[in-house]
Amino acid sequence: MKNDKILIKNAKSIITCDSNDSILKDADILIEGPQIKAIGKNINSSNTHVINAENMFVYPGLINTHHHFFQAFVRNNPGLDFVNMDVIQWLDIVYKLFVLIDEDSIYHTTMIGMADLLKHGCTTAFDHQYCFTSHAGPNLIDRQMEVAEKLGIRFHAGRGTNTLPASEGSVIPDKMRETTDVFLTDCNRVVEKYHNYDKFAMKRIVIAPCNVSQSTKDTFVEALKLARQKNIFLHTHLGEGENRLMLERYGCRSLNWCEDIGFIGPDVWFAHGWEFTNEEIDILAKTNTGLSHCPAPVVLGHFDVIDIPRMMAKGVRLGLGVDGYASNDGGNMLELPRLTYQLQNLSSDKRNYHIPTAYECLKFATSGGAKLLGRDDIGSLEVGKAADMFMIDVNKLEYLGALHCPESFLARVGWSGPVSSTMVNGKIVFENGNLVGCEESKEIEKASKCLSKLIYGSDIYKKYSNVLHDKHKR
Repeated sequence: MKNDKILIKNAKSIITCDSNDSILKDADILIEGPQIKAIGKNINSSNTHVINAENMFVYPGLINTHHHFFQAFVRNNPGLDFVNMDVIQWLDIVYKLFVLIDEDSIYHTTMIGMADLLKHGCTTAFDHQYCFTSHAGPNLIDRQMEVAEKLGIRFHAGRGTNTLPASEGSVIPDKMRETTDVFLTDCNRVVEKYHNYDKFAMKRIVIAPCNVSQSTKDTFVEALKLARQKNIFLHTHLGEGENRLMLERYGCRSLNWCEDIGFIGPDVWFAHGWEFTNEEIDILAKTNTGLSHCPAPVVLGHFDVIDIPRMMAKGVRLGLGVDGYASNDGGNMLELPRLTYQLQNLSSDKRNYHIPTAYECLKFATSGGAKLLGRDDIGSLEVGKAADMFMIDVNKLEYLGALHCPESFLARVGWSGPVSSTMVNGKIVFENGNLVGCEESKEIEKASKCLSKLIYGSDIYKKYSNVLHDKHKR
């Protein structure tokens, strides 16, 4: 589309997710370049491409705050379920498959993950890429950036690592372990090459060592120093099963360990947190440290449902994450507000605070995600913010009688299929079932060849897949 101005006309409902929780009926959105120029009724503008949205609900683009794209090739394998394992035991198994990852597979799995997100209304993605194998080469973040630019998604790349040797208690295969110096050198490189501090930035870097129990202490200390020097954000997994090891190794729980070294604060967010105690939730709130809630692995792994009511009451920054394909299998972020809402209602008898509403669960995925990533230019539909949004056509028989409350629709009724269109930074990137930035059939063909060679042709995959699958059937 060559026209620099777009007018979304007569939207059935515009769910802004702004600070006033404004819902506009039969209204318009004027977009010029990357940003929203006006929202309201009867907007007129010359030389404008007009989109008829009279049957559409329009939402801010979803913001995914935790994912692992590289796992896309090893999902839907029943033998890799969490059944009767804690996270560390599970990692000891799946890392033996992750070690197969190479540069081409990073490209293709990133394409799979980003396409899945765009088709389901996600406009900003954070991916926690920590699988840097010795044979994959140094350009894995570069390949992800290549895909992000091609598809037009807003991308925060998490440069992760694992540095603790197996001889010192990790489950990291030697071929998948880096040194702290190698990690920091590449962090410096990708920050200098890709991180954009400007408003509406499409590419940013997050320094994100994988797990406190699988890296040396100096990795986290030095990562913290570099991030603060560069004024960029930090991320890691926390409160997801590692406390047993941390108590054995350091004599303290993982959040206290992070607090002691300063890996905490308004420029930090963690993933998962289902082990957090009430006292630890208070620490998150006091330090303004954020949390990405990933509801799918909570269900699949039989983990505790996090206490969102307490977190909300204390003011903890909250967003939602798809999580890796190995612990979710799917990559549809539209499912998360509803799953979050249902889980919190299921656990309501344990709570002493306000249970999040369906609309609040949507806001975790929009404005909440923006706050986790430290961005004030995305997350809601407002004049001056980025034109990141998606539309769904609700003029369908199956939704008749379910449209009374547009802001609650996604979390109460649900929408699991592709959206009608997705826009990022003022550009339509998915529309009428088609990704604008690539020819999907060609990407499928290339990715299939990579999958067959890398995974199905691997003796490692055959060994562990067959053994685990037989165990699962028993």
